[in-house]
Amino acid sequence: MEIWINPACSKCRSALHLLDEEGASYTVRRYLEDVPTQDEIREVLGRLGLEPWDITRTQEAVAKELGVKEWPREAGSRDRWIAALAEHPKLIQRPIITADDGTAVVARSEEAVRDALGR
Repeated sequence: MEIWINPACSKCRSALHLLDEEGASYTVRRYLEDVPTQDEIREVLGRLGLEPWDITRTQEAVAKELGVKEWPREAGSRDRWIAALAEHPKLIQRPIITADDGTAVVARSEEAVRDALGR
């Protein structure tokens, strides 16, 4: 399993702590430094079963600058959202855990981390 984190994020640190407590085998991706490509974001969205606007941090300063809250949330705008996430990775909700079974979860709660562990 892989976990996308921002080390400054308390939810990310909590998720890592729980993974360690449970003895999970995982790799860490500091996605602000090792920025995911548009294709990787598409893959993770498929694994999550979500749309790009579902994992966009709309309160970030760059989101406000780009005006993403006003962007259409429809299939025709999907590529625009994905491009923004790849260009501005700080917009990506975190942490995201890609589970061994091919699925993924946005692991912002203990329950979500445990869900990933159970897959």
